[in-house]
This record gives sequence, structure tokens and C-alpha cells, in this order.
Amino acid sequence: PFCAGYREGFLWKRGRDNGQFLSRKFVLSEREGALKYFNKNDAKEPKAIMKIEHLNATFQPAKIGNPHGLQITYLKDNSTRNIFVYHEDGKEIVDWFNAIRAARFHYLQVAFPGASDADLVPKLSRNYLKEGYMEKTGPKQTEGFKKRWFTMDDRRLMYFKDPLDAFARGEVFIGSKENSYKVLEGLPPSTQGNHWQHGITIVTPDRKFLFACETEDDQLEWINTFQKVISRPMLPQEYA
Repeated sequence: PFCAGYREGFLWKRGRDNGQFLSRKFVLSEREGALKYFNKNDAKEPKAIMKIEHLNATFQPAKIGNPHGLQITYLKDNSTRNIFVYHEDGKEIVDWFNAIRAARFHYLQVAFPGASDADLVPKLSRNYLKEGYMEKTGPKQTEGFKKRWFTMDDRRLMYFKDPLDAFARGEVFIGSKENSYKVLEGLPPSTQGNHWQHGITIVTPDRKFLFACETEDDQLEWINTFQKVISRPMLPQEYA
């Protein structure tokens, strides 16, 4: 039954470890402040409880390999967890997406009572600023470069071994220029081990992060994305 603030139904969910899509029951309840899914139809306990407070949904047909693919993210033990789902019916997945946004809207109205609707709408869901492969090296910058899938989600640059991984291998917080963050084209002269030639250096208050892109176009797109984030002043809650 569909009533305001409640939705349940079945979605095809990608298995975290084996990559198989299996039908899973999902329940969105504003009263409980959560989206839950169950591994078995008659299970009493959900396999996961995703708080509406930290929920995001974004359409990802190419990445998921289905025209009605949706990527849902939430915070689990302070790490971003990805869940990939789809439904055969395009209208059904759009309804789920809109239900998540509506639940987020009602949550934010309570959390920010003074805010106007216009202020809240951009916070309902986020599309990623950019995604794609780059090479990266570790903090000592002597470990060689590894190819990783990167996702720029607001100020979090997350990297994954595979685009459909459940958890990121790590993430880089990108603050603002007022806080001594900057992006430079190229890599320090002593850098070695990168197979791709188009380098990017991100300078943070603590250290430098080195990345390499396959093409110049890709390098320019990533630099532009980082510049936009760095040139935006930080909000008080982003210091947390």
C-alpha cells in the first residue's frame, strides 16, 4: 500500500561480493526515518537500515548496466556505502527516487525549520560532479601508481578499485582556497611510476595528493571540477 511517507516493494539489488542482482524487499518509512532492505521476503530483521538523514540516490544507468539503474548511498560506520539497484519498470524506479527525495524533504524541513523550500530542494539528492578512472599514488609517493575509479561527491573525492564496489578504498576531503586547498596541473618533477602522463596535484593543509589522467581532456575536466569545489567557501557544517 502506498501512503504518504511509506513505500515498499521489490528491487533488483546487486550483491556486494558476487555482483549478482537478486530481488530484495525495500521499505521506506518516514516515521522510522529510514530506508531498509530485507534479504528474505519473510525476514523480521532488515539486512540494512539506511537513515534518511544520510541517504542519497542518483540515476546510474551506464554504470549499473540497466536503463533504470539507481545508486543509493548512505553512511555506515562513518563510511559511504553504495547500493546498486534497478527495476524492469522505469516508472517504478522513478517513483522510488521521488519517494526518497520526498522523505529527505520532510526530514530537512524538521532539521532546518527556518529554511525556505528553495534552500532545501538542492539538498534532496546529489548527482556526482564527476566520475572516472585516474591513477593515484600513496602518501609516501614511492609506492607506484594504481588505477582507481574516482567519484567526486560534493567535497568528498572517493576512490574505488571497481566502479561498483560497495565501499570506497579511501577518500580525500577537498576544502576551499581560504583553507589552503589548491589544485595544480602536473606532478612534482621527482614523480615516477605513473603510466598516464596528464598529472594533477591537489594540495591540502596536510599533504599533496598526486593523480594522473589518461587524456588531456580528462585532466582538464578533473581540474575544472576541483577548481569549482575549491573556489566555493566552506559552510560551517563542512568543518565537522
